[in-house]
Amino acid sequence: MLSRSAERLYWLARYMERTENTAKVVSVYMNLLMDLPKGVEMGWQQLLRINGAEAEFYEKYKSAGERNVIRFLLSDESYMGSLFSSLSAARENIRTTRELLPDEAWEQVNEMYLFAKNDLETVSNRRSRVLFLKKILEGCQRFSGLLSGYMSHHHPYRFIRLGRNLERADMTSRILDLASLLLSESRSDELRQYETILWMNILTALNALLMYRQHVRSRVKGDDVLSYLLLDKDLPRSVTRCLVEISDCINQLPNNDALSDRVQELEDYVQAIDIREATQLQLRVILDDLQNKLGGLHGHIADNWFSRVMPE
Repeated sequence: MLSRSAERLYWLARYMERTENTAKVVSVYMNLLMDLPKGVEMGWQQLLRINGAEAEFYEKYKSAGERNVIRFLLSDESYMGSLFSSLSAARENIRTTRELLPDEAWEQVNEMYLFAKNDLETVSNRRSRVLFLKKILEGCQRFSGLLSGYMSHHHPYRFIRLGRNLERADMTSRILDLASLLLSESRSDELRQYETILWMNILTALNALLMYRQHVRSRVKGDDVLSYLLLDKDLPRSVTRCLVEISDCINQLPNNDALSDRVQELEDYVQAIDIREATQLQLRVILDDLQNKLGGLHGHIADNWFSRVMPE
């Protein structure tokens, strides 16, 4: 397996996961803002913060209103983190690796791309946007199911799992970074009043509300939510579970050098986080550091595999 093929599969998975994450977060955020009364300090600019895109956004737009933020995050082709840019990049990566993947996988991504391209103009309308995002989410989930059910789980599939889980861990850490603001002592009394709704929407954004209720068995509380999404070893979108998946992939790939040790160090770092003892400011620093460490892990993966020939 050539290193360039491994890299394209890895990025295919990252871009598809990014497409799904963007669609899910925008969809959930729309519902959240409809649940909250006017005056509660949650605005569309928070979506920019999740994506780390505030500086790039304000280079193009003067205000972070709904219309501008939605256009930027969903349809702006010049922003590489937009849904359409991510889907376009995924399509290019799968186009150049079609021989390694089931035909149905290419057909699914291509159909999603053509649908998005033809319907991008509709996202300015809320009703049409809901339908657009629902279609994208269904397509992403169908794609993951196709690969899981149709593709041999050998090296090419491991690079897909590797990319998917690294992207997923990064997004979870970003959502938790935003969520940590809800712990701020300076939050308004009105925001405190609607705290449970906010935490429930955060769980929903990560497809974790039902599992939280089954496993935590208590009312939705900020500290419990943060701990669950960081530390649970079974939840697919928890940071810890993503690292377990990454470790499993790395251990089964050849020439893994010292990468297993690096992932273990990252797992130990996450497990040592004590949500209840950390202040809101300390938690923000911890989550920023976690995002940097995930970025560092990506760099080590790229250096280790994407500049060499992979044996079958």
